[in-house]
Amino acid sequence: MATNAPRAVFVTRETDYELLLARHATREQARFFLETRSQQLAQVEARHERFVDVLRQARTTVPSEWRQTLVRRADFDRFLFGPEDVVVAVGQDGLVANVAKYLDGQLVLGVNPAPDLYDGVLVRIAPERLARLLPASVHDDVALERRTMVEALLENGEHILALNEVFVGHRSHQSARYRIAVGSAEENHSSSGLIVASGTGATGWARSIMEATGIHLSLEPQEKAVAYFVREPFPSVATGTTLRAGKLADGGLTITSRMNEGGTIFADGMEQDRIAFDWGRRLTVAPSARTLNLVTG
Repeated sequence: MATNAPRAVFVTRETDYELLLARHATREQARFFLETRSQQLAQVEARHERFVDVLRQARTTVPSEWRQTLVRRADFDRFLFGPEDVVVAVGQDGLVANVAKYLDGQLVLGVNPAPDLYDGVLVRIAPERLARLLPASVHDDVALERRTMVEALLENGEHILALNEVFVGHRSHQSARYRIAVGSAEENHSSSGLIVASGTGATGWARSIMEATGIHLSLEPQEKAVAYFVREPFPSVATGTTLRAGKLADGGLTITSRMNEGGTIFADGMEQDRIAFDWGRRLTVAPSARTLNLVTG
């Protein structure tokens, strides 16, 4: 039976220069806009040209017998990733998190187009290394990190995946009201929402919360556990603050909405992919069976 040749799927997001052109239509209009704010287009344009050069270089390393395609971040939710795909994320670390929830076992190689701008936690691979790593990836001849992901599952079967964290709260600055249950403990909350983070996410938003609250939880990227952090829980006669942070390994936590409207769930900062979380909806958040399979060498 015939099988499809491997496909290299290059994923990117718009550069600042492309976003300026999309907003202002022409280069000269973009230049004028920046100059009215005492900024120069040349630096933005130079970063764009460097990115285009790295992407071109990366695409030339794909074996001739392979297929390849390019997908922008805005199209992830409409693109069908196949089992034979090898995903190459060219951009900042967050791009890997953005694409991770649309994958199911595919290997991911992160290419850093600007080491002076991006930390390279998830995008560690130089373009020249792709010539060896791409064919090696389909023969299981690469080093992998299987990073734990977070899964949020609603009572009707809707679910959302995250590499960094899932946010549950109100879509505005109003208080989020819900009932939280962890094991046999439960209480009503009024807070600024909560996040459930993986070990990967523990270096981002979760780290900021830990620094601000002084509550520090150890969590490794490949550890089969997640941690929850409640943001600014308010104590009252009807709401508590006991369940404000904790590590979840063997089970998850359950959240029941007490918001008439405006309740929301989203993953990894992508609010456009949110799920409504209004009164009575019940959500369970726990480590996912899926992992991000990140090629490291």
